[in-house]
Amino acid sequence: MPYQYPPSLNRLINQLTSLPGLGGKAAQRLAFHLLKVEREQALSLAQAIQEARERIHPCPVCGNFTDQRLCPVCADAGRDRTLLCVVESVADIIAMERSGNYQGLYHVLGGAISPMDGIGPDQLRIAGLLSRVAEGQVREIIMATNPNPEGEATAEFLARKLKRPGLSITRLAHGMPVGGSLAFVDEATLELAMAGRKEL
Repeated sequence: MPYQYPPSLNRLINQLTSLPGLGGKAAQRLAFHLLKVEREQALSLAQAIQEARERIHPCPVCGNFTDQRLCPVCADAGRDRTLLCVVESVADIIAMERSGNYQGLYHVLGGAISPMDGIGPDQLRIAGLLSRVAEGQVREIIMATNPNPEGEATAEFLARKLKRPGLSITRLAHGMPVGGSLAFVDEATLELAMAGRKEL
């Protein structure tokens, strides 16, 4: 009979394999690492996971993660409440905030429309977005969904649903990455860069 790991180690590896981006070998390496670290360090990791699961929840307004009643962005009275940036995930908010150029609010959809994956408009936080816009304070919506077929389809679907007088709906520009080389840019990115070119 071939060698098998103890059941508790197998369970740990299986649990790690269920995490996104971790295949079998990576999960195995991580499991072995966790068995080698000090007991206190492993317990601290387990406690951090448990605490995050108990305390973190989606902001009831925008869907961002928070451990308060509202997320820091929604709670910030200094943010421009006429600007609303629509993103697919909380990670997208972090990316936008790193740029330091945006001072409006956000709305997290929780994904993109993808019929192949069984994700339709009803599985996304679209009703909340429509309610926020209906309040009348928002003057511009920035569609910051990913530049892939699902993100583009989602942005177009939302633009049709949200279109109304006095509301500007814009899309993040796509194109050449800063510091990139033209020789290594894919055709779709180059096409978007050409379509979005502007006068110098």
